[in-house]
Amino acid sequence: MHFTRRQICRMLAAGAIAAATVASPFALAQNYPSKPITIVVPFAPAGTTDILARAVGAELSKALGQQVIIDNRPGAGGNVGAQIVARAPADGYTLLMGTVGTHGINQSLYPKLPYDPVKDFAPVTVVAAVPNVLVVNTALAEKNGIKDVQSFLKYLRANPGRLNMASSGNGTSIHLAGELFKSLTGTFMVHIPYRGSGPALADLLGGQADLMFDNLPSAMSHIKSGKLLALGVTSAKPSRALPNVPTIASAGGDLANYEASSWFGILAPANTPKDIVNRLQQEISKALSSPAVAEKLVAQGAEPVGNTPEQFAAHIQAETKKWAKVVKDSGAKVD
Repeated sequence: MHFTRRQICRMLAAGAIAAATVASPFALAQNYPSKPITIVVPFAPAGTTDILARAVGAELSKALGQQVIIDNRPGAGGNVGAQIVARAPADGYTLLMGTVGTHGINQSLYPKLPYDPVKDFAPVTVVAAVPNVLVVNTALAEKNGIKDVQSFLKYLRANPGRLNMASSGNGTSIHLAGELFKSLTGTFMVHIPYRGSGPALADLLGGQADLMFDNLPSAMSHIKSGKLLALGVTSAKPSRALPNVPTIASAGGDLANYEASSWFGILAPANTPKDIVNRLQQEISKALSSPAVAEKLVAQGAEPVGNTPEQFAAHIQAETKKWAKVVKDSGAKVD
């Protein structure tokens, strides 16, 4: 079979295009990053998700030599921001600061998610594990003799429905930590969802809300200033950042097995080149293990992690199973 010169040129050109297509993920990874990276935070500014994203973003910017932009996209318990990243190009330039809500709770809480927590994402690394903390407005606590979990519980049982429980949104760990408390103790508090921890804290500090099971980093400064009274942490062990604040479980009785902590991690869209995922994981893990960053996070109540993509994927599976049971047992629903 004989080919004309024009046919041969066409075949060579087609082969070159095909080769470039096959090699494109590798080429993309080799040149990564060549422009700014965006980390989508699915909650409002000033909350723990935002605080951790900015800490990671600053270190990534130094390590990768590109600007890291924090893009706050609150709404629907983190679902709005997660959906944005799920639909973004799989090139490593749009990342998600995911949470136990977006990737452990929401699929059990919402009848239909606009994204698949497993199929639509490539886990990079867990940034930090964070206990929640039961905080009440200090003026309210002083007025009603609330000093610890036991006295708080006594007041709740004597005044059902009188207290407003703020949260960073329906289905977040902050919301479900409160729902679990209510379920175990048979008490009732009015849930008020906000579009992030920041706005919820603002109303809690202003007296428009009464209490919150907030993530520790966003509540820390207000606890230390005395504006909020910390009654107990939701983790199985006390926090290194607040060693004098007991666990809620230590109150005993109905709360003996209470535990509802949070975690936050970086995820990329599914099919992001493995080399890019690994590069991001290595740089974030390196930053989290540095004394300066680790001490900063611990001081705010967060425990740095920095595990592998495979370990993060397994963690998501385990957390999904755990929180499905919590949602079912507590009867929590999206308002």
